[in-house]
Amino acid sequence: MARNVSIIILYNQDKKILLQHRAEDAKRLPGYWGFFGGGIEASETPEQAVKRETLEELNYSLKNPKLLMKQNFSWQNENNEKYVFIEEYDPSKKLTLGEGQNFGWFHLSEIDSLKIVDHDMEVLKFIKDKY
Repeated sequence: MARNVSIIILYNQDKKILLQHRAEDAKRLPGYWGFFGGGIEASETPEQAVKRETLEELNYSLKNPKLLMKQNFSWQNENNEKYVFIEEYDPSKKLTLGEGQNFGWFHLSEIDSLKIVDHDMEVLKFIKDKY
């Protein structure tokens, strides 16, 4: 079944981005590093989904996520669509991990050593060229 997803790229004043280290027992991409976000429910817009997922996974309320790009990708022979949002992190708000085994802030120059699925790496290369 195709699954459309919304993800957030949070970046800080040092131009580092926040990535999630997925749990080893995760249903999708166990042990990989990736973005926070998830599936868009039938009654949601992509923006509503990214706000809900960010609240669930980080206990963080997005202010005004900007749609950066849409990406079509295949996963297990299914065609999916990923909505990529971006927003600057507000350091006055605390992040609380609600999903995954860990998270970390990374400069784009540091991501090559991480285990990241190819379609997420494409997004990271896209923002590397733009930001």
